[in-house]
Amino acid sequence: MNYCGIDLHSNNCVVVVNDEDDRILYQKRLPNDMAQIQAALEPYREELAGVVIESTYYGRPEIMHGLAGIPRCDA
Repeated sequence: MNYCGIDLHSNNCVVVVNDEDDRILYQKRLPNDMAQIQAALEPYREELAGVVIESTYYGRPEIMHGLAGIPRCDA
């Protein structure tokens, strides 16, 4: 299983996908664009155990709602 963490900022986010041995499989700063975030996660989608989002910025509800469409994501 793989795990995803997203650090959500006002205009960008950092997306990291790790495997169960904590090896980084993917890490990139992306704009807060749902299509780009979903495209980045697509290769890992079937193996994701979950997605965790860290955010102190609440002005991007479309990102939170968009990520809710990813299996096992509690956005």
